[in-house]
Amino acid sequence: MVKAIIFSAVLIGAFWFFISNVRRLISYLQIGRPETRSDNVYERIKNVISVALGQKKLLREPVAGIMHFMIFWGFMILLIAILESIGEGLYPGFNFSFIGVLYYPLSMLQDIMGLSVIGSVLFALFRRYIIRPKRLDVSGHAQFDATLILTIILLIMLSMFAQNAVQIARENSEIYSGKIVSKHLTGYFIGLTIDQQNFWFEIFWWMHIMLVLGLMNYLPYSKHLHILSSIPNVYLAKLENRANLKMLNLADETATKFGASDVEDLTWKQLLDGYTCTECGRCTASCPANITGKPLSPKKIIVDIRHRLMEKAPIIVNGKLSFVNGQWQNKSNEAVNDERLTRQLIDNYITEDELWACTTCMACVQECPVQIEHIDSIINMRRYLVLNESRFPKEMQVVFQNLERNYTPWAFSHATRADWTEGLNIPLMANKQEVDVLFWVGCAGSYDERYKKVSKAFSKLMQIAGIDFAILGTEEKCNGDPARRAGNEYLAQMLITENVGTIGKYKFNKIVTTCPHCFNIMKNEYPQFGGKYEVVHHTDFIMGLINSGKLTLSKEKQAKITYHDSCYLGRYNEIYNAPREAIKAIPGVKTVEMKRSGDKGFCCGAGGARMFMEESTGKRVNHERTEEALALNPDVISTACPFCMTMMTDGVKDKEAAEKVQVKDIAELVLEAVKIR
Repeated sequence: MVKAIIFSAVLIGAFWFFISNVRRLISYLQIGRPETRSDNVYERIKNVISVALGQKKLLREPVAGIMHFMIFWGFMILLIAILESIGEGLYPGFNFSFIGVLYYPLSMLQDIMGLSVIGSVLFALFRRYIIRPKRLDVSGHAQFDATLILTIILLIMLSMFAQNAVQIARENSEIYSGKIVSKHLTGYFIGLTIDQQNFWFEIFWWMHIMLVLGLMNYLPYSKHLHILSSIPNVYLAKLENRANLKMLNLADETATKFGASDVEDLTWKQLLDGYTCTECGRCTASCPANITGKPLSPKKIIVDIRHRLMEKAPIIVNGKLSFVNGQWQNKSNEAVNDERLTRQLIDNYITEDELWACTTCMACVQECPVQIEHIDSIINMRRYLVLNESRFPKEMQVVFQNLERNYTPWAFSHATRADWTEGLNIPLMANKQEVDVLFWVGCAGSYDERYKKVSKAFSKLMQIAGIDFAILGTEEKCNGDPARRAGNEYLAQMLITENVGTIGKYKFNKIVTTCPHCFNIMKNEYPQFGGKYEVVHHTDFIMGLINSGKLTLSKEKQAKITYHDSCYLGRYNEIYNAPREAIKAIPGVKTVEMKRSGDKGFCCGAGGARMFMEESTGKRVNHERTEEALALNPDVISTACPFCMTMMTDGVKDKEAAEKVQVKDIAELVLEAVKIR
């Protein structure tokens, strides 16, 4: 009776403290901007089952993934054993044997999973202290925190087995015959008196239950807070294209700034991302900027958001402050001056160099096991720098000016946008008004000398296949992606709305483009501005022509070809097969894959407007990727993106391999093999 009273008080206190901390953390999220993430419950639940419960992303790295899978599911299954221990504290002798024949397999499963958790924890400690993977933070507080959590989990498992062993020894009941691991420990307790057995049972029971309750209440103060927040974060993740950028309401006259300079400018979901970061480092380990020596670490960005939130939110929430006329005020409308309020996320936590190093390749988002959306936060901070403080790399000044004056990132005259079509008999939409396919050429396809050849090759393929198509010519303007990814939302929206207005004058069934950046923004982000179209990338379109028999590939090409995945085609839009199938359809070719390919592909370095900025720190990203391709001794490096083509071509030249290796677009390779009827 005394035990039950004491334990009840401990249990109530532990849960009260835990719930108070959870409420505190939720209250901090309220300083973030509103965002709706409650749509499509069915799809969100499917996402939780696949990513959170199925650990799909963790298992992309098999060794660490299996280790984490066993710890996660071991604890999930052992929650039943913990409930049994809680019942024992309230009602001595309590167990779940009343479920009948199911108790034996349940007991066996619990013991097996307990043993697997012990093995996984020991491996995790070995990995952290002996193997020491580069992506793990194995120093300072992070190391202590991880070690403490792993040690507590280990002790929880050991105390559970010891408690079970004493119970089996003193009761000698068939009820516990399923506890196959615990039974092997009974020999240490069988020879003891009943009083001694009871003593040791109480020791192990209290040890077990206090460790469980202690772990529960330590989590809100630990980087392992993700144990509580990961499932909600996965449920609340984007269901549409994960890299979609939301439009800013630039017409909002009440807005004092655009973008994010501090945590209250981010959405509550972006703040929840900070809680959810496991600090596993998968994002940073896959980041091309970080790999090549740039200052960016996606993990650090998210952890910095959490640290800044924990610094600033308590002052705002507990003091009930509001931001009025550029000054924090308390509920009595008195100005509040606190050093923590004068600092901000940008500059005091995150530097400009970190933000501008990002290529927006989305490898971080792809690899994150808990669906954190790093790119959104980075672009929001870029928006603040550009729109409020005009702080951006000097090269972007010229790019922004060109976009405003020439509607292209380069200093070419807008009047020459359709000059590449000379002698090709390619019609203009202004003359035809209605076609099956609107060919969106893009800036590179219109002006870049190398990529104009791709525009011509793709046009010839459509002509051979008898496709009714046309281009906008000088009515076409930059799609807005470089400006948008660089944070210049004002300029991006100007270009987007003008393009939507132009396109709306004509009738067509689909838009086809050779540029993944054009493809992505028109398919996924133009609908925000009223531009809803069927948008197809030229690799998918070409495969459709091949499969339908409109293109026949009969000319052999004896070449070894490796394909470089465009981030904006692959990770952004999950188009991996069509380019490869098109290459394999060419008679005689041999295809080889780079180690980092498909959804693990490595960026060329040009995304996120990095195409127009110099790399002054570390190794060039395109050199890293080119070296990986050249290691396969290919005859051709194939691409499906103008930016990728430029970066890979420059890389091949810089590595003095231009005489041996060609860089070609899918359209060019197919045209070389096509039979003209």
